[in-house]
Amino acid sequence: MLHYAVVFLVIALVAALFGFGGIASGAVGIAKILFFVFIVIAVITFLMGLTKRK
Repeated sequence: MLHYAVVFLVIALVAALFGFGGIASGAVGIAKILFFVFIVIAVITFLMGLTKRK
């Protein structure tokens, strides 16, 4: 999922470079959402790993 966030960020940078502002802002929005979903899933997985070790 983090890979997709980086891909959308690169798409946004390329779109902004060529002057496509709407596409760039949409891609940045998607990248932000995917990044925060990745963080939430990573934290949940980390906490579940800590509880299963006991």
